[in-house]
Amino acid sequence: MLYKRGKMALEGVFVELSLIILLAVFISLVMKVLRQPLIIGYIITGIIAGPYFLDLIRNSDTITTFSQIGITFLLFIVGLSLNPKVIREVGFVSVVTGVGQVVFTSVVGYFIAILLGFTPIVALYIAIALTFSSTIIITKVLSDNGDINTLYGKISIGFLIVQDLIAVVVLMLLSSFSNNGFTGLMTETLINGLILFAVLAFFSFLVLPRLTKFIARSQEFLLLFSVGWCFGIAALFFELNFSMEMGALLAGMALSLSPYRYEISSKMAPLRDFFIVLFFIWLGSQIIFANLTAYILPIAIFSLVILIGNPFIVMLIMGRMRYTKRTSFFAGLTVAQIGEFSLILMAMGASLGHISPEVLSFVTVVSLITLGGSTYFVNYNDRIYHLFARPLSIFERKGDKKDAQKMFKKEKIDVILFGYNRIGFNLVKAFDKEKKKYLIIDYNPATIADLSARGMNCLYGDAHDPDFLKSLDLTDVKLGISTIPDKHINLFIMSHLRKKKIPFISTSHSIRDSYDLYRSGAAYVIMPHFLGGKHVAHILEKSEFDIRKIFREGREHISELNERQLEGHTHPKKDSFWE
Repeated sequence: MLYKRGKMALEGVFVELSLIILLAVFISLVMKVLRQPLIIGYIITGIIAGPYFLDLIRNSDTITTFSQIGITFLLFIVGLSLNPKVIREVGFVSVVTGVGQVVFTSVVGYFIAILLGFTPIVALYIAIALTFSSTIIITKVLSDNGDINTLYGKISIGFLIVQDLIAVVVLMLLSSFSNNGFTGLMTETLINGLILFAVLAFFSFLVLPRLTKFIARSQEFLLLFSVGWCFGIAALFFELNFSMEMGALLAGMALSLSPYRYEISSKMAPLRDFFIVLFFIWLGSQIIFANLTAYILPIAIFSLVILIGNPFIVMLIMGRMRYTKRTSFFAGLTVAQIGEFSLILMAMGASLGHISPEVLSFVTVVSLITLGGSTYFVNYNDRIYHLFARPLSIFERKGDKKDAQKMFKKEKIDVILFGYNRIGFNLVKAFDKEKKKYLIIDYNPATIADLSARGMNCLYGDAHDPDFLKSLDLTDVKLGISTIPDKHINLFIMSHLRKKKIPFISTSHSIRDSYDLYRSGAAYVIMPHFLGGKHVAHILEKSEFDIRKIFREGREHISELNERQLEGHTHPKKDSFWE
């Protein structure tokens, strides 16, 4: 009898999960057709599968557990890319920006809530809830866009972690309303935290790098160890009154000094991708649509405060700290939403009777609106930036910028290269071989810093900024090349170079865009995805199908791959479910 009951329960969970996944597939297909981010489809799936529509989620504990696993995997993989060097690089600006944004949003949010007629205690809850952005969703978007290791990505992750730490403290303070031993709990938690950090630091620097070298002899064992380490540290943090999210993040950071961190990340990515989908579905299913018509005005006002006000304060703070408007703008867009800690805070307030279920519902809707909006902002940040590049100058202080390093020699320039990346690596070799003087222009500060350290002629700048292009001396330039795949940026550069009668080589990932570039006067359009086959065909023709010569080409390719690995190049990967 017990076996039959267990089997029926298992079958029920399996059927329920199958229906939810099939629904997610259908809605995601619609999102793909409409060219919308799939995260919106996952949240909509949760809404439709929730109690107000199909009511498919009967075993909510199972979905909640799976979503927690997804969060754990996500933050663990993010932690793998956050080694102590990164923390030293962006620690100060992350703390100042994170705390500044929390203070600004909470103060403004409180007074707006009071003006809208909310009681002081409810206004305080709303104000605090508005301050916490979604670390989970933003790190997912940054990871999928390949921006985790950019300067703005590092700063964003930094101040999101600062926000999470503040959120943990707030939740602990709130728990004191129902816990008389709060002071003792705080003292115990602080001591446990210091011990945990010390133990993890010891393992990170002295034990794990050597241990993973032994474990990596077996790829299956490396995966099993990584999952076990992630879950073990996350569970330990939870047992000691910390969040599992913080434990997973620090578990990843402890492995970030391992030479096998990239292998670990790539092996765990499929697990993350599946379970994080269930988190977004669960998030959508938690939205409560009850008496929301009376809250339409607060929903609209607070959504605008989050979508516009939060980026504004981040840009203001970072601008005063002498960061460029581009870095400040990109970082600011990552806080244009309220996330999971905000919903947890409101749910706790509702359970304590401090706020009504209707207030919880309206804040949840604000969360959904801002999550959707900010996802678009971050995915299309480059295009949005170019629309507002001129007025954004008010956030930028005059003089040298912290993120605008350069090594610019005032000499005759034959070729100007916009964007140094995987393609630029080979182009620079060709310039050197033909003894051409060149200038590399890139808006990634880390790239410029690296090129400067190697004594290469480079300049930090935005190719879509008309003032920057006008400041360039193009007198002796014979050729312009862009490795930037954005058609609009390339058309803009080309229109400027045409005035000086400088031929232009562009880059494109689309046949249609290539046609447009050629029609506009491009001398040649690089299409990386098509050049691979053409290059192999050239090798076969040159070698006359001589196997020894082909092997020789392979050995030369290995040498090039070694050089690229030293430069930190990786082959781009397209996320299978996020586009």
